[in-house]
Amino acid sequence: MEHDSKTTTDHGTIRKWAESRGGRPAAVSSTHKGDDPGIIRIAFQGETDGLDDISWDELFAKFEDNKLAFLYQGHTKDDDTSRFFKFVKR
Repeated sequence: MEHDSKTTTDHGTIRKWAESRGGRPAAVSSTHKGDDPGIIRIAFQGETDGLDDISWDELFAKFEDNKLAFLYQGHTKDDDTSRFFKFVKR
């Protein structure tokens, strides 16, 4: 079922999922210092408060350094496109 959550560590899958929903890599501004992006996020259209844009390379470097996985949903139970995701420990 497409509305079930899935987990991946594949960078291409994560980027494709995010970009297909208008998402971009971001970091929480108060934690983004120098070369360390801090707490990473996927930001969607209109989400700018408290976030800094970062590159996909920065996001994935932090993702790997912290041994994270990407928990996500393709569609809701009503078959709408879902933007549900979380970065979780592997």
